[in-house]
Amino acid sequence: MNQDSNKPSANDSAAPNAVAEEHAQLSAEIEHHNRLYYTQDAPTITDHEYDQMMQRLIELESQHPELQSASSPTQRVGAAPLDEFTQITHEQPMLSLSNGFNDQDIHDFDRRLRKEIDLDDERVLEYVAEPKLDGLAVSIFYENGQLKHAATRGDGKVGEDITHNVKTIRSVPLSLGEKAPQRLEVRGEIFMPHAGFAKLNEAQKAQDKKTFVNPRNAAAGSLRQLDSAVTATRPLEIFIYALGVNSDADFANTHAESLQKLAELGFPVCPLLRVVTGVQGCLQYFQDMSAQRSDLAYEIDGIVYKLNRLDWQKAAGFIAKAPRWALAHKFPAQEKSTLVRDIQVQVGRTGAITPVARLEPLFVGGVTVSNVTLHNKAEIERLGVRVGDTVVVRRAGDVIPQIVSVNLEKRPSNSLAYQFPSACPECGSQVVAEGEGIISRCTGGLICGAQVKQAITHFVSRKAMDIDGMGERIVDLLVAQGLIKSVADIYLLTAEQLLELEGFAQKSADNLIAAIQASKKTELPRLLFALGIPQVGETTAEQLAQTFGHIDALSAASKEEFERLPDIGPIVAENITVFFATESNRAVVRQLLENGVEYTPIDVSKHVDLASLPLAEKTIVLTGGLSSMSRSDAKKQLQSLGAKVTGSVSKKTSLVIVGTDAGSKAQKAEELGIETLDEEGLLALLKSL
Repeated sequence: MNQDSNKPSANDSAAPNAVAEEHAQLSAEIEHHNRLYYTQDAPTITDHEYDQMMQRLIELESQHPELQSASSPTQRVGAAPLDEFTQITHEQPMLSLSNGFNDQDIHDFDRRLRKEIDLDDERVLEYVAEPKLDGLAVSIFYENGQLKHAATRGDGKVGEDITHNVKTIRSVPLSLGEKAPQRLEVRGEIFMPHAGFAKLNEAQKAQDKKTFVNPRNAAAGSLRQLDSAVTATRPLEIFIYALGVNSDADFANTHAESLQKLAELGFPVCPLLRVVTGVQGCLQYFQDMSAQRSDLAYEIDGIVYKLNRLDWQKAAGFIAKAPRWALAHKFPAQEKSTLVRDIQVQVGRTGAITPVARLEPLFVGGVTVSNVTLHNKAEIERLGVRVGDTVVVRRAGDVIPQIVSVNLEKRPSNSLAYQFPSACPECGSQVVAEGEGIISRCTGGLICGAQVKQAITHFVSRKAMDIDGMGERIVDLLVAQGLIKSVADIYLLTAEQLLELEGFAQKSADNLIAAIQASKKTELPRLLFALGIPQVGETTAEQLAQTFGHIDALSAASKEEFERLPDIGPIVAENITVFFATESNRAVVRQLLENGVEYTPIDVSKHVDLASLPLAEKTIVLTGGLSSMSRSDAKKQLQSLGAKVTGSVSKKTSLVIVGTDAGSKAQKAEELGIETLDEEGLLALLKSL
């Protein structure tokens, strides 16, 4: 096939309509060959011939930029890098699937479906069965046949806009032609085949870059690149598995028919898809795919069954997060044995102490596992695991690897039970167990090296000490250079020290020092919140300040005194008590005051009994924007009237204030039948009280 025989040369002075005609014909031909190669695996031209065609198209568009459109094949090479991903709200929620793990689960699924669609006779249900790919679910939306946008699943309601990256995947049609519905959304799974994954890791090694753990991680990392030119170099593929929004009501009557129609429009559909009859048909397909799994070109972690008739899908409906008419039948978890080399503890950014088993590396469930979390002291005791033990490790799909059991027959004769540390390995502070002992935590929150960055970042945040210009990057830099070892050190910084750091000029250094100085005069609730006492949020900090009035009185109070306060339970009371009983924490508080931080003590003699206030016992949530006041001011006014203002809607919520551009909280309030007020209603409420 010679594509050059009837082309005008680059120097020809062809009429614009002739150039446009060539451009249109060439674009269509390239997309046709993309479909043959990437979707049907049946190329009819060589790579060299394809490259010549693409080069000619690029040449035409460089000479006549007006010919380039969003659907041009040249746009698959990547757009300008983004600063960050924006969000897209799904018109129809992207739900997850319920899971089945054995034959009985499939029988139960079929039985429930028959009940939901009121099928009393002996007819056997028809299902569409297909492999469950181990990739990333995406939504791709077309308008008037042109790709408009693409998004990740996200939380099911809102996903990240990955349009530029999806356009680089050559099996994704950019244009659908005249037969496509006016508005069409397709949903599918983006994945990376084994061969492409191996080549990618080889290239990463050659460039001394980090390799990917498995194909799914590689696909995820490729799809979430801010620079789509990077995505364009990655061997990503897609299989479309469902319709979303569709303006053509007569598009199809069955799920299988809808996928066939999508294939005719140019979408890649899994060739292993099969229409099966009844439970036995599903189970036979599961067995067939289990036997083929290791020979497939891509990773799968189960089978998906979907009721074929679309009208019955509609009749079956949905539960909260999944359709009733579909089920994921997961493959059994993979298990292997290995040796526990050591048990060590890690200190998290919040001080949580987590034990980790260091293993003799093994390959299980598609990844090499050398570390497995043991979660907490109780889990170690439940398993009875010791250093030197032979253990069974399980991993299924995306599930975090876990130790299932210990082989006691192989336990060394000299092994000893593991002793959980009583002192933090980072700073030596006491380790205490919270509540029922599920979480163990280092008490040196303000001086512990593992927690210092988290503690400082929280301390300087807007709702705490509000030090403008001191974000995470600056905190990381100051800690790395040894200029800050605790929050008290912030107030010893000088502009001269900052000027020696990368990224600081005189103005930026002066601005940060000015912001630090301005934060010295604060309010007691802000200071208490800034200290980062575990589980002490703004509301609790306000309550503590109003009750005790001074930090000295607070630090001298007993656990029982804290527990007598409304909404402070035993765990929070214990956290406050332990925090102020720890000398290192008290020392940092003293240093803060010595370094110039000051607050006005609260006269507790004027303390109002919260139970007597008009909004006592009321739990209120604010959502959306307010024009007459800030959300923060509204919160303070409501709290001054005795209300508890929280950030999430639950059955315990009394009232939701709904401002402009309110999100899911307003919807949840409506679903739970909770009273709502708009801004006008809020103002009327405040005025009446």
